[in-house]
Amino acid sequence: MKARALAVVPVLALMLVGLVTGASAKTVGETNRPLTEQVRHQLALLPWYGVFDDLQYQVNGTQVILSGDVSPLHSQTKYDAEKVVKKIPGVTQVVNDIRVLPLSGFDEQIRRAEFRTIFSRPGLGRYTLGTIPQIHIIVANGHVTLEGRVINEMDRTVAGIAANTIPGVFSVTNNLRVGG
Repeated sequence: MKARALAVVPVLALMLVGLVTGASAKTVGETNRPLTEQVRHQLALLPWYGVFDDLQYQVNGTQVILSGDVSPLHSQTKYDAEKVVKKIPGVTQVVNDIRVLPLSGFDEQIRRAEFRTIFSRPGLGRYTLGTIPQIHIIVANGHVTLEGRVINEMDRTVAGIAANTIPGVFSVTNNLRVGG
C-alpha cells in the first residue's frame, strides 16, 4: 500500500510541472502572436463596435494606423479603439484616422432601412449572427457604403441590390469582399 502511494507522488509531480510549463508557454504565446492578429482581436472586443461601424487597421512595424468610420451614436468607439491598441505589447505608436460620421436624422433613417432591407433578404440574415456582423453599413450624408466579407458572389450582389432599393439614398458603394 505504501509503495503505491509513493509511486503516485512522482506522477503528480510530473503533472504539476506540465501544468506550470503549459501555462507559461501559453502566456508567452499570447505575447508572440503576430501584432496584426492582436490588433484584430482587441478591436473585435470593443463594446460598441457594430453593424453601422467599420474599423480597419494597418500595421507598419510597431506603428498601427487605425481608419474607418463609426456612427455618431458610437463615437466613443474611436477613442476606445486607440486606447486598447496602445496597450498591446510591441505597439509604440497609434495613428487614429477613424472618422466619426456626422449626426443626421436622415442618415439614421437610412441606416435602419438598410439594415431591415439587407438582412431580411433570404440568405443574408446569417451575416448578423455573432458579436460583430460580417456586413457593415456605413451611411454618410445619404451615401451608403457596404463593407465586410460575404461567403459568395451571389450574397455580395443581393446585398448591393437590396441597398439600392432604399428611397432617399444618393449612392451605394458595394465594397463587400468574397471569401473567408
